[in-house]
Amino acid sequence: MPNKPYDLEERLVNFAADAALFCRGIPNDFTGQYYGHQLLRSAGSSALNFGEMQGAQTDKDFKNMATISLKELKESRINLKILNKINYGDSANRILILDEVEQLIKILATIIKNKKQTIR
Repeated sequence: MPNKPYDLEERLVNFAADAALFCRGIPNDFTGQYYGHQLLRSAGSSALNFGEMQGAQTDKDFKNMATISLKELKESRINLKILNKINYGDSANRILILDEVEQLIKILATIIKNKKQTIR
């Protein structure tokens, strides 16, 4: 992850893929399955909704899809924080993925904020 691409779609796809690979190392007990499945869904959904956002027909649709993508990223962040607290999964990868989701949240929040200003 040191050389991060500037293409946001690529970063979101990489984040979803990294989360999926990280989930492989989570213990296969009830807790691991629960949080692992949740992380898979939210990380994947953030990338998929971003893809839909790019094809939005109106500014309102764009904002709605971007907001959903942002919510999914925030859910992923909380999930990773929980996994961090209970020390599930590879700690080095968990920290890298958590750092990336923080950056993606900031980027997407800025895009939404700037889009709101142009909609008014």
